[in-house]
Amino acid sequence: MREVLLSAVGLTKRFGGLAAVNDVSIDLLRNHIHAVIGPNGAGKSTLTNLLSGDLPLTSGTVTLGDLDVTGWSPDKISGQGLGRSYQKTNIFLPFTVWENIRLAAQSREPFAAQWFKRAASFSSINTRAERALELAGLQHRRSSIAGTISHGEQRQLEIAMTLATEPQVVLLDEPLAGMGAVEAERMVELLKSIKKNHGILLVEHDMDAVFTLADRLTVMVNGQVIASGTPAEIRADAGVQAAYLGEEHS
Repeated sequence: MREVLLSAVGLTKRFGGLAAVNDVSIDLLRNHIHAVIGPNGAGKSTLTNLLSGDLPLTSGTVTLGDLDVTGWSPDKISGQGLGRSYQKTNIFLPFTVWENIRLAAQSREPFAAQWFKRAASFSSINTRAERALELAGLQHRRSSIAGTISHGEQRQLEIAMTLATEPQVVLLDEPLAGMGAVEAERMVELLKSIKKNHGILLVEHDMDAVFTLADRLTVMVNGQVIASGTPAEIRADAGVQAAYLGEEHS
């Protein structure tokens, strides 16, 4: 039986007279990667921001597990098991890779800031951070300053920080952006490895990676869904071919 970790129904976001997202519904399932694709300006990142609480909804509902989180703040939604990455890498550049991941893990403690106790003494935090470091394949960069590692490794680090918060749902906004072939291949393998026990929303322009990774795809154009289905169904959809994919993915 498929387990729905996040369900969004009828999401709409208007900026004045413009509907950036118009009546979009989506379910994220455990052990599934659900990709959202479409041309620039389709509303993909806006949809991600609505799911995470970074933007308020004009209308619609978002359910995370058994909780209706519609209208909740981003930190409150995150605390219930939702993690995300952003288009622009969001890490602490002067800190080491390990310090970045440990800070993310520490955010899940009931008393995250205890000024008179050494951070290294929190065993539960260190355990979560070690697990995230290993999952992201960054053990060899543990002591490296985050600002000195490659762009691809910085994207891996951001995902490691997300995993250190132990989310069930992960929203990834263009994690392969700006990568060369080798780094992109490494990221694809990372996303395959973290799919287990997570529900993942993937917004991405690299169609080869999308069709390698996705269990289901939703195609958006001008804020609306024009198709949703399996990779095979999306490849065969004439409307999607005309609007977005082109001949090479037929």
